[in-house]
Amino acid sequence: MADFLDWDAVALVEALRTGALSAETVMAATLARIGERNPAVNAIVDLRADEELLAEARAADAVPIEARGKLHGLPFAVKDLANVKGLRTTEGSPLYDDRIAEDDSRFISLLRAEGVIFIGKTNVPEFGLGSHSYNPVHGVTRNPFGHDRTAGGSSGGAAVGLATGMVTLADGSDMMGSLRNPAAWNNVYGFRPSWGVVPREPSGETHWQQLSTIGPMARSPRDMALMMSVLAQPDAQVPFNMPAQDWDLPEAVDVSHMRVGTVTWQDDMPFEAGIQEVCADGLAVLAGVMQSDVAEPAFDMEAMFQAWVDLRSFALAGELADLYLDPDKRQRLKPEAQWEIKRGLEMDAATLHRATKVRSAWFACAAKVFENFDALVFPAAQVWPFPADWDWPKEINGQKMDSYHRWMQAMVPASLIGLPVASVPVGFNNDGLPMGMQIIGAKGKDRKVLEVAQAYHQASVAERSRAPKLY
Repeated sequence: MADFLDWDAVALVEALRTGALSAETVMAATLARIGERNPAVNAIVDLRADEELLAEARAADAVPIEARGKLHGLPFAVKDLANVKGLRTTEGSPLYDDRIAEDDSRFISLLRAEGVIFIGKTNVPEFGLGSHSYNPVHGVTRNPFGHDRTAGGSSGGAAVGLATGMVTLADGSDMMGSLRNPAAWNNVYGFRPSWGVVPREPSGETHWQQLSTIGPMARSPRDMALMMSVLAQPDAQVPFNMPAQDWDLPEAVDVSHMRVGTVTWQDDMPFEAGIQEVCADGLAVLAGVMQSDVAEPAFDMEAMFQAWVDLRSFALAGELADLYLDPDKRQRLKPEAQWEIKRGLEMDAATLHRATKVRSAWFACAAKVFENFDALVFPAAQVWPFPADWDWPKEINGQKMDSYHRWMQAMVPASLIGLPVASVPVGFNNDGLPMGMQIIGAKGKDRKVLEVAQAYHQASVAERSRAPKLY
């Protein structure tokens, strides 16, 4: 098997740009690897025909070196919530089983301009709802470290593609941990940028919906920075653009002048046994390369969660109301989607106003905390990868979950106020299942978060200590 598929993306795209590797060679090896490894995990869906992809690769090889983009000739599978012109966009829903994209999503056009070759899609939950990538269209994506376990989601297919070496870079989207949870459960890296760093679609709900964002996944923070250099392009048609940042991240980063804080939020939510301990090991790695202390943001975590649930329900109701209000289509939505849309449609103005006040108060509180810390760390999941035949965990340590996403409460502090956060691998439990840790930064300090993550990557061997089950 061609070992270049296991290189960091920075090295692979450099070889493609300079001609040290041909795009055709890389594509042929990628297709062979997908053929061998994908049947066991079901991460890549709607794979295009080999002959079409090899022809595109040969065309890429004919492009003069001086005209090649940052990601020239790189095989790339897109999360099945985004549009790639000419490919299906099912969003995991039987309602969209035959929908062909007429145009590229905004960020897809940026990737295309830098020379990627779109090979197909990566699997998701229906409409990206819930952190378990299964749906009636494409089935279940399985964890490569335990094929009877979930891969997480909603970027589950993307994370598994990276973990198994079928792709070198991947896109994802994150509302409630969809870049972080699957990264943690597949021993790779995920990065949720500050809200506004990667602008939303100009035709979307760009003024109201400030909960989800596009971001990268990779096998190193440096590779994620490379992809951010493509995705983080301000758009005059979209409000709330963030200032440009330097994404040229070196391999060796000195963060000894920075200060990381461990937070005590775990006292306000349940965790399965072993998660806090393995994350403490990750924190110890960081404490070896930077200053560390305990940070204790004084905020009501339950009020924060309820504000999040209300804002999320309201946003999803706006996006999916047309499907719900059609009785025939409603019956084809999974129960969790129906519940959340109905909840949002029935919400009154006073409830929404209370949620926005809590959100504003938490933003102000967090800003105070970041006056003394460059980053905060917290587990990237409250449970280990659960059985793939579950819909979602109904309880943690005997505590009942009151919604299909309560078990992901650990994602809310960063999501609610649009903070940049990286998920980094921290190790495994006794069953060989992976876990990750969130590195959370202040709004707009995305580069700093990636620096901390890269320093961790250089200092840690945990993420390289076990290989996935490839077949």
